Amino acid sequence: MKKPYIPQSLPLKSLDWVRFITLVGQANAELARYDGILQGIINPSVLLSPLTTKEAVISSKIEGTQASLEEVLQYETSPDVKTEKYNDIQEIINYRKAMRYAVDWLKDKPITLNLMKQMHSILLNSVRGKDKDKGNFRSTQNFIGKPGSKIEEATYIPPEPWGLMEHLSTFEKYIHYDEKDRLIQLSIIHGQFEIIHPFLDGNGRIGRILLPLFLYEKHVLGSPMFYISEYLEANRDEYYSRLLAVSEQKKWEDWIEFFLQAIISQSKANNAKVKAILDLYNIKKQKISELTHSQYVIKLLDTIFASPLFSTADFVKVSHIPKESALRLLRLLKKENILTTFREGKGRSPEILIFNKLFDIVK
Repeated sequence: MKKPYIPQSLPLKSLDWVRFITLVGQANAELARYDGILQGIINPSVLLSPLTTKEAVISSKIEGTQASLEEVLQYETSPDVKTEKYNDIQEIINYRKAMRYAVDWLKDKPITLNLMKQMHSILLNSVRGKDKDKGNFRSTQNFIGKPGSKIEEATYIPPEPWGLMEHLSTFEKYIHYDEKDRLIQLSIIHGQFEIIHPFLDGNGRIGRILLPLFLYEKHVLGSPMFYISEYLEANRDEYYSRLLAVSEQKKWEDWIEFFLQAIISQSKANNAKVKAILDLYNIKKQKISELTHSQYVIKLLDTIFASPLFSTADFVKVSHIPKESALRLLRLLKKENILTTFREGKGRSPEILIFNKLFDIVK
């Protein structure tokens, strides 16, 4: 049987920094390009809200949820309508809530172990894993293995609970350590967190939420919006095998190279998506202004860009546009095929509209 792992102390004592020169240069350059676009967005938390939801969908998918972006958005337009993916959708919504809580936290406080516990409590609230000591670091031994397997058959056994707080204290100090390069530091932080596996459930998701928070706190990004789960999901086997190789053979360099490549690839993908959203916003701003001559153009745009699928009732509520004006504007946008009907209104159920061009970028 494998023994519980004893994590290496941070900062790592022997690391072949020369090996990373090319990749770390590319990663920092691509991330800087991405941040340059973010800096040009007046309200990124609104305009990039659909990408934040997509990140929640994919990060949760890595842990076994099956709900799609469309199913999450559709549920949010009609939360009273029963759906077989209800539990999965709640996990995804909790992920987004935990992320938002953390962003608010960082307005006046640094990343701490207490923040991680608060995020964990939100993440597992009333969903799968709610009985696994939510909001607390584990006090029992956990392990990673095939579903239904015993600890004797474990692929990996994290550190013993009695030494957990010592490892976490070192981990927290390293978050605020002045490392030679922030992206290599980020790679080590994510790897070490997953190796420590401090919670009984939800470790992968909390670990991935920490990534944009760290980049934001260290002023690498001007907004805490970096969506890396798409790359990690597409390369899930290598993601896990590289982590396992750190614990089994201390192959930190291989892990760091994998993670830097993830940053490079995902920065390019994020860059393209954010530019496409920004271009679409500017095109629609001009067209809708010419079409409507309305004083509510910006409120209208911000509302339809915040979610590509919405009910007419929610649009009126969220946009703060007077109801009569709001419904008139929606009729005009439907007539011009900017918005289309996703589901007809029936009885007390409002019409559901979809902004297809935005959805096609995000999905």
